[in-house]
Amino acid sequence: MPKTVVKFGGSNLKCKEDISRVIQVVKNYKQPVVIVVSAFFGVTNYLIESLEKARHDEQVAKKTTNYLFNLKKETLELHIQDSDVRNNILSDISILLDELEKYLHGIYLTGDASPALEDHVLAFGERISAVFLNGILNNEGIDAKVAFPEEIGLITDGEFGDASVDFVKSINKVREALTGELVNVVPGFYGLSSDGKTTLLGRGGSDYSAAAIARCIGASSLDIWKDVNGFLSADPGIVDNPVQIQKLTYDEAAELAYFGAKILHPRTVEPLCDPHIPIRIFNIYGVLNVQEPLTVVSAEKIVTKCIVKSVTYSDDFGILKLKGSGVGAKPGILAKVTTALLMAGINISSVLTSQTSINFLISRKDLSTAYSVVSAIDLPVVGRLQVVENITVIAAVGNGIAENFGIAARIFSSLAKHEINVLMSCSGASLIVSYILVGINDRTQAVKAIHREFFETIPAAGEL
Repeated sequence: MPKTVVKFGGSNLKCKEDISRVIQVVKNYKQPVVIVVSAFFGVTNYLIESLEKARHDEQVAKKTTNYLFNLKKETLELHIQDSDVRNNILSDISILLDELEKYLHGIYLTGDASPALEDHVLAFGERISAVFLNGILNNEGIDAKVAFPEEIGLITDGEFGDASVDFVKSINKVREALTGELVNVVPGFYGLSSDGKTTLLGRGGSDYSAAAIARCIGASSLDIWKDVNGFLSADPGIVDNPVQIQKLTYDEAAELAYFGAKILHPRTVEPLCDPHIPIRIFNIYGVLNVQEPLTVVSAEKIVTKCIVKSVTYSDDFGILKLKGSGVGAKPGILAKVTTALLMAGINISSVLTSQTSINFLISRKDLSTAYSVVSAIDLPVVGRLQVVENITVIAAVGNGIAENFGIAARIFSSLAKHEINVLMSCSGASLIVSYILVGINDRTQAVKAIHREFFETIPAAGEL
């Protein structure tokens, strides 16, 4: 019988009660599972800060490892009464922390860290979490063992910071390593290059690594335990009474994640589409019934009465504008700019063109670099190069958007009623998404307006 891959994130590991819920969830599966675990809440950010500080401060290495040791020690003391058992777990954690301290001290001595070393250091949060959770599970009578990616053969393409799993090299090794009747606890977030170097799978990439492992072992499902009620029709922090979405396709989930929904890492669905392995999403603070997911992501295509299933947003984009009287018609402009941005490692999320303007939608963190890169190109027809920040991308997602007339009109009409100006829009780039750009100050009102347009009459239960 295929195993289930179960993913616990950092938000599941905040306090004593959280650990207790995780233990109960694992017991409720009543069969061996493969657990993929993130770093404790806040630990990855702490390690990023330590990496920077270690370049200039010799004391950072010891301070960092002391902090992480005490963090795990305090949590273990809340769960395990037997001091011998606690000390055995802490001994295993100390081995990892000693290694981490050496790397951080080495960064101080050299004053710098290579991308390979940065990836290796940042993966310690997940490694330590796996050892910690494995010890907790064994103390609860659950036969478990840690399965590090370097031991099970999770091989990547070798790109530091944002690697992809090489399934041709990984599947057989991972599948063989994760057989048996034990619960395997795998640290997420990283894999190993072909030459043995730690490579991170992107920030927040534990979801992706869990999906990759699910594909490798042919899992029955990837179960992701979050601290929210699955996918909703909009951010509950913005709209009142958002509707729970019971079923999504892989493409719908990917688009929602890409445009700001925090439920999944945008790349999570990639490994699971072809083998049709479903993603089941649960709330760790809800009913811990492993047979009743809140949202299921699969190949099943459902078009709802609303057409739109969810309205999401992202503040993480900006626009680089190339303006000139004939810029849109001049051959070679796009090729020159896209090549230059590619060489600079900058991803282009979207391009919208007109006769007098070419607009590149780019991650906000890359805008300044993109401006410098494009400024250095000889582009005679470009009269002005402009960066536009303080925008929000709002996306309406759902199967049927491209096939049903009037969806875009309803979006624009809902915004016009509230005098919200649309800076830019795009429909048709994806058959299931229509997105618009508005000023960031209009974001909340715009999301509310669009959500009200499509969800003021709630469909019957089970139709979403």
